[in-house]
Amino acid sequence: MKTILLLEDEAALRRGIQFKLEKDGYHVIACGSIHDARRQFLSQTIHLILCDVLLPDGSGLDFCKYIREDLQSNVQFLFLTAMDTELDIVIGYETGADDYITKPFSLAVLMSKVHSVFKRIESRSRPRQAESAVIRSGRLTYYPGELQLLVDGQPVELTRNEYRLLQLFLSHPKQILSKKQILEQIFDSDGNFVDDNTVAVNIRRLREKINDTADKRMIKNIRGMGYVWDYETEQA
Repeated sequence: MKTILLLEDEAALRRGIQFKLEKDGYHVIACGSIHDARRQFLSQTIHLILCDVLLPDGSGLDFCKYIREDLQSNVQFLFLTAMDTELDIVIGYETGADDYITKPFSLAVLMSKVHSVFKRIESRSRPRQAESAVIRSGRLTYYPGELQLLVDGQPVELTRNEYRLLQLFLSHPKQILSKKQILEQIFDSDGNFVDDNTVAVNIRRLREKINDTADKRMIKNIRGMGYVWDYETEQA
């Protein structure tokens, strides 16, 4: 059974989410404070964290940072937040979140998001063909098996979603990818419940990190259609 750590200080909302998740077959550990959530996380195996941002004893962002940096855990982490500006989204992703859902939300939307997270976990656990040792494209050299990226020979650190986005583009060079296709492949298997800013924010951050300058874009925006990686790739 999959175990979900739910960190939400609003008692009524916490009970409603817990009831729905348990009805769908998940084991839920519900907490109202970061202190309690830390203790629970250290004492058992957790597969997904659902976390509010504003909590009585601190910030969910700090809890996420603790999970990622102090504990070096790759557990799936999803924010439940009313903070939905582009800056809030960027900070959440850079802290280490895998995804987020904006309050107020329906339980149906939340359950679709949770189901999608576990579908991605299951798909990644299936045996895969050996990944290419190296992919080259323009100024980029990418080692998929090691999640290592070099730009002009210098290492560049990406978030997990940025690595997924880069992998998707490099696997489909010169092919227009619609926003829906990107959402389905990277963020949500149905592509229905992700904020419109999600794709644009992640592409902007990826562009900044790979020095994708406006005079010669590697990632081009095709108005009304989507995005395209406008360089040939070579696999070796």
